[in-house]
This record gives sequence, C-alpha cells and structure tokens, in this order.
Amino acid sequence: MNSITLPDLAFVIDNLEEGVLFLDKERRVVTINKAALDMIGQPPSEAGGEAIVGQLCPGLFPGASCARECEESGTCSLMQQDTKKEKLEDITFRRPDNRVVSLRLRALALSPSEPLARCAILLTNRTHEQQLEEEVSERLRLGGLIGHSRPMQKLFRRILQAAASEATVLIEGESGTGKELVARSLHENSNRSRGPYIRVHCAALSEGLLESELFGHARGAFTGATSAREGRFEAANGGTLLLDEVGEIPLSTQVKLLRVLQEREIERVGENISRKVDVRIIAATNRNLASMVQEGTFREDLYYRLRVLPLHVPALRERRDDIPLLATHLLAEISQQHHQDEIQISQEALRALEAYDWPGNVRELSNALEFATVQAAGATIQLAHLPPEIRHTESSQPHAAVSDTMPRPHIGGYYRARVHGDEEKSLILKALEESGGNKAAAARKLGMSRTTLWKRLKQYGMV
Repeated sequence: MNSITLPDLAFVIDNLEEGVLFLDKERRVVTINKAALDMIGQPPSEAGGEAIVGQLCPGLFPGASCARECEESGTCSLMQQDTKKEKLEDITFRRPDNRVVSLRLRALALSPSEPLARCAILLTNRTHEQQLEEEVSERLRLGGLIGHSRPMQKLFRRILQAAASEATVLIEGESGTGKELVARSLHENSNRSRGPYIRVHCAALSEGLLESELFGHARGAFTGATSAREGRFEAANGGTLLLDEVGEIPLSTQVKLLRVLQEREIERVGENISRKVDVRIIAATNRNLASMVQEGTFREDLYYRLRVLPLHVPALRERRDDIPLLATHLLAEISQQHHQDEIQISQEALRALEAYDWPGNVRELSNALEFATVQAAGATIQLAHLPPEIRHTESSQPHAAVSDTMPRPHIGGYYRARVHGDEEKSLILKALEESGGNKAAAARKLGMSRTTLWKRLKQYGMV
C-alpha cells in the first residue's frame, strides 16, 4: 500500500473546516492552514500565511489562559513531559477588522522527537453556535411553541439548527405535544419560508385516496377523475410538505414515497410521466417507527431516509415547569375567542394542573382549561371548576409547594402572579415601548387579550 506523502498531507490539512496551526519548541508558528487564517481575520493567501508564520503563539491568542500562562512562564507547559498533553478552552478573539468571534482552542503536545513542530493548535469557530444558544436562551416561544423548560429550550435550538438545513426531518412525539407546530416553525425559520407550506394527514385518507392526494392523478385514472389534478408534492414545490402521521402510510405507498425522496420526482396516478419537484420533506409520527421496522410494517430504507434529522417533542409531563406559562397563554386565547374579560387561575387549581400527568399533553390542557372556563362563574378558575380526573390527582398526589406570590414566567419575558397598580402599569408601558406602540403586539407580550389591554389603558389614564 502506498504511503501518504507530505504534499498530500498538507493538501488535506489546508482543506479542513477546522483551523490548524503548528508551533515549534520556541512557541512560534511553523505553519497555518486556510481555515485558521480565515478565523483570525487574515487573507487566506500566501501573504496572509507569511504574516503569521514566525509569530509567537502567546501574542496571537492573548485572551487564552494557555497563552497567558505561556507568556508568564516563558515556556509552554504542554511541551513538558510531566504535564497533561492536551488543553481545551473557549476564547473570544477580536480580529484586525474588529469583528469578534468565539473560538474553541484545543492545544495538543506532539512528540519531543518531532523535528519541525512540538505543539498543534486546533481551532473551531463557535460564533454561530454561541449566537444560537444566546438567542434560544432568551426565547419563551418559537412560532406557536411555548416553553422555558430545558427540554423546550433544547427543542428550540434543534429546530433553528434544522431550519438552516435542507435535510429531511422526522418529528417524533406523543399525540397532542405540538408536532405540527414544530413543522411550521421549521418552515417559517427556513429559506423556504416564502414558499408554500402543505400538510397531509396520512391517517385520514384511504390508500387509493392518499396516493392521489400525494402525487396527483391524470384524467380518467379512476372513476370520478374527470380532470387531471396536481398532488400535494407539486403544490408544495419550492416550499415544505409535512407528512403528518407518516407511520399510517401503507407499505405499497411507502415504496412510491421512497422513490420521491431518492429521485425528487413524482408520477401522477394513471400517468407514466416523471415530474421534478423541489420540496423539503418533514414527517411526523406518534408511533415508534423503529419498532414498526422490526415488525415489518414500515420499510427500513424509508425510515432512514426520513430520519436524517430526528426531532423529539417532549411530553407535557416531561416539562411541568411550562404548565403555568402554557395555562396563562391558553387562558388569554380562550378569553379572546369567547370575548370575555381576562381569566385568572387560582394557585390551588394551578397545583392540580402541575400534578396531573397529561396523557393528552398540551391539547388535553387546552381542553381542560376551556372546560374550566365554562364551569367558572367568575373571572377566576378554582379547583372545583377543573375536570374530575385533574381534581382527584391534586388531592391524591404530593406536589411541590407553590407560593401564592411566586412570580410566573410569561411570554415576552414578563412576570405576573397577578400584579396590580403601578407594577402592572410599568409592565404595560414597557411592553408598548418594546412593541413600538403596537397594542396587539404588546397584548401578546403581556399575555392579555387586546380588549383587556384596552381596559387597563383606560383604567390607568393612558389613552
């Protein structure tokens, strides 16, 4: 077998996405690849490399603790045989153009017998990743999804990461968790957001009708097909197609779907003409597709074609911290739909919501709150107004104590345990200011209906 030559190795290193620098025993840069030059703001040319080669490492990365230690001691501890052979740290680096980037710096000691280099530094640009983390940490909602719990923050981050890709996404989660909202958020945050968003509920259609809905049909393809019709794939061209409850698709249709994913073209029922489609596929299911593959009811090749980017939507019982936030938001929506004044919920009723396991997830929570709204005689939902199964859970299971005055997180970063007077007035002023005077947007931030906000404005003499 032929060995790799030094020119070959240099070519590979120069084409890595990670930055690579090699230092000699005097801690000076021996060589640097294009990616590293780009990260530190030097032109990826021979001149740019010449400007860096020969520089001392401590002067190149003054913000790194490794570099400070090296500068203070006059030697590199990594090159000492009695120390660790690797160091890892995240640093903030200001480039010559004043752009600040976040870099992960990994320093590796090389063999003392190596004549040209004694240390290798690997650089990874984490700027986009860090910006994404900061953006997600400030979010309490993404599209129609709401939550501040760790599982939801993780989901928000993965949605935004997946939205930047064109890869096929498989959304898995129990019924009622909001899988369709995840799909919409993916579409709205993607480069296809200006294109159509089409949803097909695969479980609601028979095998023959499903194929016609997905791929379209020619005139005369079957009884009643009096004219040609395009399918959902063609309708979603340039946009996103959600295959909801994809686990319900019959095996015969799965074969045809696999071909579309592979070839990016469809054939209408009753035709033999291939038509190209430019569609991003998102699939959603509440079933365990991996188990279905083992049982032979779902094609293995289709499963892996769909599961390029898997997303798991947590059940409501896995994110109980979000229940107060969701309840307040849902009650604001219910009051607006029914043209009612703002509806509150007592702490006793809230504890019952937090103790219940929610087999129907957010959909069941919404239904329970609507039930309670109808039962409540006044503007506050009490424990007695909740459905029986939820009331009994509260009385039979232990739960964490909830202070009557404990502030609850709300959409837009506001907190209300039912504030009044000057505190409420200041929150309204802040919401209006951040919304540029848009009362509808301010109401959403505060979790109020527009009618309630208008009443508060009149109450405080702000209109």
